[in-house]
Amino acid sequence: MTGNSHKAREVAAFFQGVLEVEHVNLDCPELKSDDVGEIARGKAAYAFGQIHRPLIVDDTAFSIRALGGFPGPYAAYVLTTLGNAGILKLLEGISDRAAFFETAIAHADDEGTIRVFRGRIDGIITGSPRGTGGFGYDPIFEVNGRTLAELSLGEKSRISHRARALKAFRAWMELPEK
Repeated sequence: MTGNSHKAREVAAFFQGVLEVEHVNLDCPELKSDDVGEIARGKAAYAFGQIHRPLIVDDTAFSIRALGGFPGPYAAYVLTTLGNAGILKLLEGISDRAAFFETAIAHADDEGTIRVFRGRIDGIITGSPRGTGGFGYDPIFEVNGRTLAELSLGEKSRISHRARALKAFRAWMELPEK
């Protein structure tokens, strides 16, 4: 459940050959919280109330250490209002470029019980955008010398914050007794 087709493609690529993923375009209202897990949980509850079948939703925070964790769970709003150029402007002259993404995947089962799975990736903010792939903050977020926008979808789907949360979800799904 997402209004973001880029996220849907990443999830479908992650589960390719394992699980069929159907993208349902539904914008869910977001709780205001500093915890992406609680935001994802609220979205899942709303979405389950709309479609009454198993689903996953996610929420992502983008936190920059030098800015006290800003923009955090308000990453989408800040991307829309300030954009990558605005983030780079805020970091002008600042040497501490450490940042991380955290994604929480909330799964609602066929009875509406919700479980949350998290993934995080640490990196740094570049001095200027690089790469043509990805979306959002990907062109300014570097991991191991490359921005997420410089990675193929397959590479990104193996290492990203979303991939790590999806791996935790998949590991739970594959448990014999849940």
